[in-house]
Amino acid sequence: MSFQSFEDPAGQGDHAARLADLRNRMRDMDLDAFIVPRADAHQGEYVADADARLAWLTGFTGSAGFAIVTRDRAGVFIDGRYRVQVRQQIDTAHFTPVNWPETRPSAWLCEALPEGGRVGFDPWLHTRKEILAMEQGLDGSGVGLIGVDANPIDAIWPDRPAPPVGAARAHDDALAGESSAQKRARLAKSLRDDGQAAAFLSLPDSISWLLNIRGSDVPKNPIVQGFAVLSDDGHVALFADPAKFDGDLRAHLGDEVAILHPEGLPAALLDLEGPVRIDPATAPEAAFRLLERAGTGIALAPDPAILPKARKTMAELDGMRAAHRRDGAAMVRLLAWLDEQDPTTLTEIDVVRKLEALRIEQGIIDISFDTIMGAGPNGAIVHYRVTKASDRRLQTGQMLLIDSGGQYPDGTTDITRTLPLGQPSLDTIAPYTAVLRGMVAVCRARFPKGVAGAHIDALARQFLWQQGLDYDHGTGHGVGAALCVHEGPVRISRASNIALEPGMILSNEPGYYREGAFGIRIENLIVVRIVEAEQGRDMLGFETLTLCPIDMRAVDRTALSRDETAWIDTYHARVRDEISPLVDAATRDWLFRATSPIG
Repeated sequence: MSFQSFEDPAGQGDHAARLADLRNRMRDMDLDAFIVPRADAHQGEYVADADARLAWLTGFTGSAGFAIVTRDRAGVFIDGRYRVQVRQQIDTAHFTPVNWPETRPSAWLCEALPEGGRVGFDPWLHTRKEILAMEQGLDGSGVGLIGVDANPIDAIWPDRPAPPVGAARAHDDALAGESSAQKRARLAKSLRDDGQAAAFLSLPDSISWLLNIRGSDVPKNPIVQGFAVLSDDGHVALFADPAKFDGDLRAHLGDEVAILHPEGLPAALLDLEGPVRIDPATAPEAAFRLLERAGTGIALAPDPAILPKARKTMAELDGMRAAHRRDGAAMVRLLAWLDEQDPTTLTEIDVVRKLEALRIEQGIIDISFDTIMGAGPNGAIVHYRVTKASDRRLQTGQMLLIDSGGQYPDGTTDITRTLPLGQPSLDTIAPYTAVLRGMVAVCRARFPKGVAGAHIDALARQFLWQQGLDYDHGTGHGVGAALCVHEGPVRISRASNIALEPGMILSNEPGYYREGAFGIRIENLIVVRIVEAEQGRDMLGFETLTLCPIDMRAVDRTALSRDETAWIDTYHARVRDEISPLVDAATRDWLFRATSPIG
């Protein structure tokens, strides 16, 4: 059994010829430009092969970004996570990397196109919020947005894979902590309270959470792809391929959930009576256009499942804790094994395969994302994915960044550890220590109710900032319980203003990246919890879920405060106590050495 592929299919093919074919198609459609997003109709970060249009056209495989193609330009818009990767994957003779969000797509289009330019887009692949922002940016330019009925990429992609029909399965109510009927009743009441007749759901993880089902449509994300309409009486119309659902699952869903073919969705939206709740930040523009065409009343509001899903039940938290213990055992076994090896005898792929085998022994259903195994300069590529072409042999004296996770029946894990291969180089010690201190600062944080991720973000960066350093990604993302490893809406980032609440799970992963040399990231998953405070004041903090030693060889221990040292020693004692019964004697000896007190 193997979950991760080391092939790079997006890098294969003649991307210049595909670009030329797209431009010919654009001329046939009287378009001066066309937008090619990374997302699918569900705004998924991970997309099925059939929806990987951006990768097929450009060769860029990152999980965020988009391209805009004009008659004479082709910009690939990427954020700070992918600025090294994109230059390695695209043909810069035909495609140009564009720093985003520093460069707004509307500004780029205004400069690239004359007045009267026609910009095509697929309304199923963009949210209403995204289209409104683009229209606002183009206002007064004479450049117009044109929603197309047929995606021109699909017309020129001769061997485009079929949409996925992965088998769906029931997710045990005991693991969810609440039955689907209870969830549907709770959300239906919120619709009635707000005077709404129905809600349109387009996020597969919201639908999978609501119905207590899991799927296999998209690798590494146990979701069922589809759309749903939740009525104010708790009934759900689920628009997903009926072939995904066997008799047992249909019985699990019950009579209040109707499974309908996706082709029936447009007609169903045209027949809905409003007001219909729909989320402009997540639902496709096409759904808005159908409701507006029907004259159906629209209530703009967030997906009704998105915050309830983020607030994990006690059963979900217990499942996540259990999954992290098993995952911690796999990680500890890997790190102990690595310390026994001559690194020069191994490649990145060797270590990925070893870790995957150890997780399989712990009962994973899948990995939760492609393992990032970055040796030396590959560690500076934030979302690096090793392929047979990029596979790098480990070298003594380099840093090895390991970012990985597993999907277990009861939980989802995501952990990063960075370790020196042999004696750490002097230029890694200061940034490594700053990254560790930032991670610890977030873990130790206490804050009043109402604080958002934007307030926490600076805690993780403060010690890097003192050195004139920083990183170009958020500090943390929401994490699902036996669901998507990247889950909205909560984050720890400068742009996140959603208040943190008890039960929300986030990653805590500051980092530092020196292009061409090394990358450093240390990541634990944390859950928001209530902490002690003076009477009359509500205070929150974090419980750490991840259980694995933090490598201390590249740490300047003289830079650590007494409180930081105490936190590390307490955390390592907990790791030792919870993981040592789950590993063999030799690994246990290594674990005791790796978690010995530093204070």
